[in-house]
Amino acid sequence: MEEAIKGFEVYLTTVKEASQNTVTSYMRDIGQFHAYLSENGGGAFTDVTDGQVNAYIKQMENAGKSLSTVTRNIASLKCFYNYLVLDKKIEQNPLLGIVSPKVERKLPQILSGKEVETLLAQPKCVDFKGYRDKAMLELLYATGIRVSELTSLNVTDVNISAGFLRCEGARRERIIPLYPAAVQAVSEYISSARSKMVSNANETALFVNLGGSRITRQGFWKIVKRYQELAKIDKQITPHTLRHSFATHLLENGADIRSIQEMLGHVDVSSTQLYAHLVKQKLRDVYNRYHPRA
Repeated sequence: MEEAIKGFEVYLTTVKEASQNTVTSYMRDIGQFHAYLSENGGGAFTDVTDGQVNAYIKQMENAGKSLSTVTRNIASLKCFYNYLVLDKKIEQNPLLGIVSPKVERKLPQILSGKEVETLLAQPKCVDFKGYRDKAMLELLYATGIRVSELTSLNVTDVNISAGFLRCEGARRERIIPLYPAAVQAVSEYISSARSKMVSNANETALFVNLGGSRITRQGFWKIVKRYQELAKIDKQITPHTLRHSFATHLLENGADIRSIQEMLGHVDVSSTQLYAHLVKQKLRDVYNRYHPRA
């Protein structure tokens, strides 16, 4: 089993080109299923039946696991057993007949244009931290990149003179233009703060913490929460909120869905179409609020 799990991890990374978050989640799910089989005398993983899988799903539901967690576990197991079929360890996937419960997809929280402006105005360029925070927030809203991509940026990934960002996503590189305010914020951070913040002259990270090394996702999450409080925005904001807002605002202003898909780095356009639902919901709310007969 351990050898198969290791092979599956390599398969996810090299063949499926899954993100690190997906790999981590799938490997955790497979590990938990392996533990379940061991504790319940399930025998070899190659001999698993659909009945055993259904019993495992029932146990997760009885334990109070959310529908989304159960659905992801089923997806993880289906992918794992598909891999075992491809690797000729088994002849048929035991999860072929198992249907995942339907999960109602919640629309993400977004900020209004005014709320974005208020949030971006919070960092004050009076010290190194202010310059850095201003640049990070502006860059995130300007490009819609993921937080992991933001913290992974190197100095060489930003072309100040040309006004664009080069982002190494999970599957491919993409080039995203920057609006002038973002270019200015990053330029001022690099010239006025970064060189004095880095602890090592050979540091490649664009954004560093106060200790001089690459900033973490957790560190940036704290930055966002701090400025949310200062801006007095009464919404549950996460770093991903600016990504959602970026896509929705582009769509509201006439950008085509394929261009947004390219900038976000979505492999499947269905992921991007979520933002079309957000725009439609907003129009429906406006209609219901202001139409005299609504």
